[in-house]
Amino acid sequence: MAGRPLLIVVTGATASGKTSLAIDIAERLGTEIISADSRQMFRDIPVCTAAPTAEELAQVPHHLVGHLPLDAHYSAASFEEDAMALLPDIFDRCGGVAVVCGGSMMYVDALVRGIDEMPTISAEVRERVLSFYREQGLEALLAWLEIIDPEMHRTVDRLNPKRVIHAVEITLQAGVPVSQLRTGQRKARPFDVLKFAIDMPRDVLFDRINRRVDAMVRAGLEDEARRVYAQRHLNSLNTVGLKEMFAYFDGAMDRATAIARIAKNTRVYAKKQLTWLRRSDDVHYLDSTGALQQAIDIIAVKRK
Repeated sequence: MAGRPLLIVVTGATASGKTSLAIDIAERLGTEIISADSRQMFRDIPVCTAAPTAEELAQVPHHLVGHLPLDAHYSAASFEEDAMALLPDIFDRCGGVAVVCGGSMMYVDALVRGIDEMPTISAEVRERVLSFYREQGLEALLAWLEIIDPEMHRTVDRLNPKRVIHAVEITLQAGVPVSQLRTGQRKARPFDVLKFAIDMPRDVLFDRINRRVDAMVRAGLEDEARRVYAQRHLNSLNTVGLKEMFAYFDGAMDRATAIARIAKNTRVYAKKQLTWLRRSDDVHYLDSTGALQQAIDIIAVKRK
């Protein structure tokens, strides 16, 4: 790895301690952090997204945190472009080292491996597909996808409307099935990558998630959700923590049920993150105690 810049990726399940570890590593190495969290990039929802606090932002320079309005369209391809534009200056300023922190696995993969070039979705196509989804529902949208791209229909995450919507959008915009645009080829990068994730027993992680949700409620999650409630149709607000609060405001469930559902859905999301991680063979798993020193020791060895 000598002679090439080093990108340190701190990823893993939600509530596993990524933010603290990334800050500690960046402080120790005198570098900066790029957020790879697909929701922390939006303004006005810091409680729901567990965004770095003002104190944490003051400790280490952060990039791509709270820089987007709620109605902005953003994707893994957007993140790849933005992060790749930021990295050369960070490497120059910080001795050839940068830290990326986040649990949005598609974003991490987009930066580390690269993603295939996809067409920019026009406002007309986006509105057409979104209107269809709102009027007809997910099952009808899946049926549409099956007609225009049967291969993608077989592999898409059917429980994730965002993925289904985007697959239909791309196919309509490109004029060819999105499955034909995917090459799966890894892009060459002008830096080396070292990935870390904090390992802990599942019951410990779930307890941390439950306690985080309680802390979010105490920190004003309900008030934050009420402030953005009128914009609940926006994709940026289609996220755990807000969806359940919106259901509470709509009368679909009581407050206690909404809070319990947030914790449950966060645990489900954490399981998905861990499943995604297990597909990678290049992750260094760190003990939850002593994670910083373990990471520093591995970095030292790799940089020799």
